Amino acid sequence: MPLKLEIVTPEARVFSDEVDTVVLPGFEGEMGVLPMHAPLVTTLLPGELRFTKAGKTTDMAVGEGLVEITGQSARILTDMAIHAEEIDEKAVEQALERAKNALASLKHGEQQDEVAAVMASIQRSTAQLHVKRRRKTI
Repeated sequence: MPLKLEIVTPEARVFSDEVDTVVLPGFEGEMGVLPMHAPLVTTLLPGELRFTKAGKTTDMAVGEGLVEITGQSARILTDMAIHAEEIDEKAVEQALERAKNALASLKHGEQQDEVAAVMASIQRSTAQLHVKRRRKTI
């Protein structure tokens, strides 16, 4: 019995199909999901999401979001979901450098909203680089 996986961002439905397994970065760490998993709602952290279908594993970089798991489906609502082969490593490195420079220029203790936004950008960029560079070594 397959598991229906849906990955949705504010821009589009990134993925919707039946898969065999899903591994995602949750609040408590990496979490594996199989068909007939116990119902669960949890937070998604920036990192690597993997799913397997017919023996083929697909890697994606994901941002923050929510995950709803039922026995038959896993629904992921996230601010970012990018397939590993679509990640432009050079552009991500430049974005990470800009975010680090912006963070250094902000005064801690003040501008908390800006600090949080820059930190989220750093986490998303780091997740993309991890996924892209991991695929290069495999």
